Amino acid sequence: MPQFEYLARSTNGEQVAGTLQAANRQEALRTLVAQELFPVRVVERRQGWWSWGTGRVPGKYLAAFYTQLADLLRAGVPLLRSLQILQRQMPHGGFQEVLDQICQDVAQGRPLAAAMQRHQQLFGPVAVSMVRAGEEGGFVEDVLRRIGRFLEHQQELKSRTLAALVYPAFLLVVGVAVVVGMLGFFVPKFEPIFERFAQIGQLPWATRALLGSSQVLQQHWPVFVLAVAGVVWAGVQWSRRPSGRQVLDRLWLRLPGVGNIVRTMAVARFCRILGTLLRSGVPVLRALQIAQDATGNQVLAQAVAQAAEQVAQGRSLAGPLKASGEFPADVVEMIAVAEEANTLESVLAEVAETMERRTARVLDTLVRLLEPVLLVLMAGMVLFVVVALLGPILQSSSFL
Repeated sequence: MPQFEYLARSTNGEQVAGTLQAANRQEALRTLVAQELFPVRVVERRQGWWSWGTGRVPGKYLAAFYTQLADLLRAGVPLLRSLQILQRQMPHGGFQEVLDQICQDVAQGRPLAAAMQRHQQLFGPVAVSMVRAGEEGGFVEDVLRRIGRFLEHQQELKSRTLAALVYPAFLLVVGVAVVVGMLGFFVPKFEPIFERFAQIGQLPWATRALLGSSQVLQQHWPVFVLAVAGVVWAGVQWSRRPSGRQVLDRLWLRLPGVGNIVRTMAVARFCRILGTLLRSGVPVLRALQIAQDATGNQVLAQAVAQAAEQVAQGRSLAGPLKASGEFPADVVEMIAVAEEANTLESVLAEVAETMERRTARVLDTLVRLLEPVLLVLMAGMVLFVVVALLGPILQSSSFL
C-alpha cells in the first residue's frame, strides 16, 4: 500500500509531520481529518523494500537504541528517564535530535508509539506497529528487544552480502578502467605504425576494430559519456514509475539463476517480518499490509495484497499464496501446516532462517565463481588488445 508523507497542524496549532499508509491521496486526507489534523501538505513517498526506515540513521544506531531501551525498561528505569539517558549517550547528531523530540512528546503524556510515529520516516511502520502492540499488551520490553535483534540480523546479512561483492566489483571497475585507458592513451600511439598496413589492405580485422574503437572514444567521448548518463537517468526514472517497477521486478524474478536468489531473499524478508509482527501482537491484516512492502518486489507484494483480501474474508493465508504461483511450494506447505497447528509466527521465523541460510550458501558459491570469471574476462580483453596490436607486426615479419 502506498505511503504518504504529510505536514499538518493539530487543533491547538502545533505542527505535526509524519507518514501514513493509504490507498490514495484522498484516503490519506480523510485519515488525517479523522485524527483531528488539518493537512498542509500530503505527498506520496517513494520507498523500497526496507520498511524499517529510510536509512537516514545507520541501522547499527537504531539496533543499539532498541536493545538498550529494552534493557533499561526491564531493569525498572522509567520510560522517560531511559529515553533521556539514551538521548545523551547517542553519538549520531541527527538521531540525537529525534530522540530529544521523542522525550518531549513522552513528557507531555504521549505513548512511545505515537511519539515514534511522528518520525515514521526514520523508524518505519514495522517498528511503530510493533511498539504500539507492545504498549497495548504490556510487553513493550520484549517487543523492543525483538526489533533490536531483527535489525542486528539484517545489518549482519547486509554487511556479509556487501563484503562478498566488494572484490568482484573491484575487478569489474579495474577491468573497465584498464580497457578505457588502453583505448584512449595506449592504442593511439600505434596508429602511425599501422597506416602503411591499412593502405595495402593487410590490416587484420581485430586491429581495425581496435583502432576504430579508439578513434570513436577519442573523438566522441563527451557524447559517449552523456549517452551513458542519459540512459542511466532514463532507466532510473522509468524504474520509479509503478509500471516500470512492476516490469523490472518481474524481470528480476524471471532471470535464470539470479531470479531464484531474488525470490528467496524477498520471501525470507516477508516471512521474518510477518512472523515478528504476529509474535508482537500486531493483527494479521495489519501485519500483512506492512509485510507486503518488506518484500521489495511489486509482483510478490501484489500477491500478498491479494492474499490479505482473502484472509479478510475468513480464508487461510496459504491458499491464495499458492494460487499466485510466486511463492515456493515448500514455503506454502509449511505455512499451511502452521496455520492448522496455530504456530504461524514461530514457523515463519524458522522459514526465514532456513531461506536466508540457503541464500547465503548460493551467494557464496556464485561470488566464488564470479571472481575467476571476471579475471578471465579481463585477461581476454587484454589479450585481444595485445593480439590486435601485434598481429600486423607478426604478419609483416612472416612475409619478410
